[in-house]
Order: sequence, then C-alpha cells, then structure tokens
Amino acid sequence: MQAMMSTDALLQLMLTFPLVLFSLLIGLLGVYWLLVLVRLAPVELFERDSLRDDTLASAMVSLGFVGVPVSVTLTLLAVVAGALTLAVEVLVLQHLNLGMFRAPLGIVVLWAAFALASPVVAIICRGLQHYFHRSSSLPRSLLGECAVVKKPEGEKPGLAEAALESDADRRVWLRVKADQALYAGERRVLVKYLRDRDAYRSVPEQDFLDARTRLVKLRLVERHHRRKESGSSHSDSNHNGNGAASSA
Repeated sequence: MQAMMSTDALLQLMLTFPLVLFSLLIGLLGVYWLLVLVRLAPVELFERDSLRDDTLASAMVSLGFVGVPVSVTLTLLAVVAGALTLAVEVLVLQHLNLGMFRAPLGIVVLWAAFALASPVVAIICRGLQHYFHRSSSLPRSLLGECAVVKKPEGEKPGLAEAALESDADRRVWLRVKADQALYAGERRVLVKYLRDRDAYRSVPEQDFLDARTRLVKLRLVERHHRRKESGSSHSDSNHNGNGAASSA
C-alpha cells in the first residue's frame, strides 16, 4: 500500500509544472531512441551538411557541444536538467504554497536547471567524443571540431589529411581549393561535409572564432534595433491615439 502511495505521489509530482515539461520531453526522446534502435530514425537527425545555416546543430556548436550528435546532447541535457528540477521540486517547491507564483518560479527553475546542466553535459560529451569518433557513419557530427593538418597534399588529389585535435587517431580529409595552400600543423575548423568526396570544407580556427564573435554581436545589435523600433512604434501609436482623442 505504501509502495502504491509512493507511486501515485511520484506520478502526481511528474505532472506538476515545471516537471511535466521534462516528462513530455523525455518521453518523446524515449520514443525517438526506440526508433533509432529499430533503424527507423537516424542518430544524426538534427545535423546538416553545413554550419552556415541557422539550425539547431549550428546553435549547439556555438554553445560548445561538438563531436557528439545533437540528439545525444539533447537527451543528456533533458536528463540532467530534469534530475536537477526534480531535486528542487522534492526538496523545496512541493513544501511551499505557491499558488499563482508557481508558473513564474517554475520558469526560473527551468532556466537555472539548464544553465547548471550545460557544463555537466559538456564534460560528459567530451568523454563520449572518442566513442562517436570511431563511427564512420556519423560524419556530420564532426562539424565544428578543430582539425590539425598532417599532410597538406594527401594521397587523394585536392584533399589534405588532418587529425582531430580532440582525437589524434581520427583522421579526416580536408578539401583544398586551387588557390589555397595549407601547411602542416595548421589548425582548421570543419564547417561543411562533402558527401561526394567524404571530405570536409574547413576554415582557419581564428577566422571561425572571429566570425562567431561577429555573428553574436550582430544578433545583439539586431535585437537592440528591433526593441528600439518596437518602442518607437508603440510611442507613435500612443501619440496618434492621444491626438485622435484630442481632435474628437
């Protein structure tokens, strides 16, 4: 009877906000991994051939999650953040009479859980990189990784041989343009997977970091301008409304 009550209490707890969001998310991820096991869904579900577009994969790379499929990273984030949220709910929230304040407080807990989970998951992902590097069927999950040029002129024409910085045993081929010259020891970031040649386009590491910094700054400026335009239009609307009222 006690076990039944504990099960009912746990079920009720998992259906409260914000834990209910993790219940749904982990449930969906469980179905997804079941489809992966029966080979009805790919592990590289969210990866694309290039980091150029604003996709979930490129966003995860910008956050530092590289070398591991996005689906794995999302699963780890959901599990770790969900465990932290469950701990907060059991130890604190369920003992408080929050009423209408549960929703805003729950949002704060969600943000804090993911913020705390991110560095933990990053460490776990670094530990898993070696395992995924061994799989040649996951080439797009390498995008965003840094590679060190070993042979500027490899055995394949137009391709240079390089090794991943995080795993020297994992070799990759880099596309070399006609007007481009690579040198041994050069650090380059993989930015696009070329299916037809099983190789990667790459850029110098510093150029990649500079471009990412400019992109972040550009997005911040765009948000600032949108807020100013929104505030200006709101002010004009109020001004027009007051003018109309005065004319009436």
